[in-house]
Amino acid sequence: MARGYLAIVLHAHLPFVRHPEHEDFLEERWLFEALTETYIPLLQVYQNLLRDGVDFRITMSFSPPLTAMLRDPLLMQRYAKYLDRTIELANLEMGRTRNEQTFNRLACMYHDRLSSIRDTYRNCQGNVSAAFAAIERMGMLEIITCTATHQFFPLADRNWTTMRAQVQIAADHHEHHFGKRAPGMWLAECGYVSGIEELLREAGIRYFFVDTHGLLFAEPRPLYGIFSPTFCPTGVAAFARDPESSKQVWSAQEGYPGDPVYREFYRDIGFDLPLSYIRPYIHPDGIRVQTGLKYYRITSRNSEYKEPYDPGLAESKAAEHAANFLFNRERQIEYLCERMDRKPIIVAPYDAELFGHWWYEGPHFLELLFRKMQYDQATVSPILPSEYLNEYPTNQVARPATSSWGYKGYGEVWLDQSNHWIYPHLHKIAERMIKLAQQYPHADGLLRRALNQAVRELLLAQASDWAFIMKTGTSVEYASKRTETHINCFNDLYEAITKGAINEDWLKEIEERDNIFPFVDYHVYAT
Repeated sequence: MARGYLAIVLHAHLPFVRHPEHEDFLEERWLFEALTETYIPLLQVYQNLLRDGVDFRITMSFSPPLTAMLRDPLLMQRYAKYLDRTIELANLEMGRTRNEQTFNRLACMYHDRLSSIRDTYRNCQGNVSAAFAAIERMGMLEIITCTATHQFFPLADRNWTTMRAQVQIAADHHEHHFGKRAPGMWLAECGYVSGIEELLREAGIRYFFVDTHGLLFAEPRPLYGIFSPTFCPTGVAAFARDPESSKQVWSAQEGYPGDPVYREFYRDIGFDLPLSYIRPYIHPDGIRVQTGLKYYRITSRNSEYKEPYDPGLAESKAAEHAANFLFNRERQIEYLCERMDRKPIIVAPYDAELFGHWWYEGPHFLELLFRKMQYDQATVSPILPSEYLNEYPTNQVARPATSSWGYKGYGEVWLDQSNHWIYPHLHKIAERMIKLAQQYPHADGLLRRALNQAVRELLLAQASDWAFIMKTGTSVEYASKRTETHINCFNDLYEAITKGAINEDWLKEIEERDNIFPFVDYHVYAT
């Protein structure tokens, strides 16, 4: 019998990027890269563990935008084409590097790896989310949802109607795609403000996550700190992030991903090789992009010189790091269980894209960690949050503090001089959506379609991703344009609805472009 538990939580999310009006759209590659480097490799890890009888447990949140994209025929058709083209590039690289033994081995590795990814994708008929759902039914994986478009609630202007809509639409969307109500919800950026738990309870959500200080500063202070959940007054449970386990994996400087032997993310042949050679495999306009074929290891953070990547050395290091991670969790559990009258739970949440995309060896690390947890010790056992709540149905009641897991723990990532301009517009169109829902309680036909499309434009504008991108300075033009486009589109719909002048051809065009949440009902804003 283990003395304590480890709950690994992976938050899988990407903003909704779908541009049928373009043959090849640059930002759609965000999804394609994540599928190739994170989601399908994680699926393969779970399948390997199941095959070998390893009793693993892991929680994953699939955000509604990501789930929608994974089920979108156009995007999946484009992904299959992208994958075929990348395999073609790897095959070409095997020929180009045939006289360079070190790089040729890497080219062959990528060809084999990508071919394996394609086989897995084809085996699930291109329905990756359904493949994850099949593993969930075996009891090893718990799939939870996220706020509808990743709206950051602490900056929602306390507009409870629009926050409620984000929760209800997400819960309904999850049930439609996964066949059951989600047991938990990932609040975007772990952004919590008092009162959200009532919205979660209404939607049938059993638990959520907050950052460390969100629970440590709860009222009253939790008896067990962050190593046991607390119940909000509504009965919804709050689990808190363990900073020690997070830092070991999350930090590129101090954590495992920054080790010199791991693959260097920023050296890619899409930038290194001559444009005349690489052009067919980058953006058609000649914009250099990541191809996923990288031949160097980190080597040193303080030098531009990079040594060739050694997969065997990197795999050995991942095994060493998995053992170290488990050793540290054992010591935590041993210390905590002497001071608690229940088994402690260490909650370790991460962005899923860290594993594979940013940290190439990340999926291998996870697989080794679960294998070591089963065979190399008896102190720590993996667990799902719902399993812990079933084992300990009685918990302290406390209300978490306003918090997020962003820089400095609150909201400045999503509200500073780079992005503050968006919020007056977001607040205004949210108020207008509520007004429309109340003004037209019995709409049908064209009017109902227009009202539902107004909901989609509002939701897409509210995505926290755009403010985050503006803050970090990557793809700022695209993030600003997306925000402006959805705000303007909503306002155009608002004018057309209130004036009774809806253009059906124009409405059909934006319905086909922004087709997320096909079953959304605008009445959710009338309450």
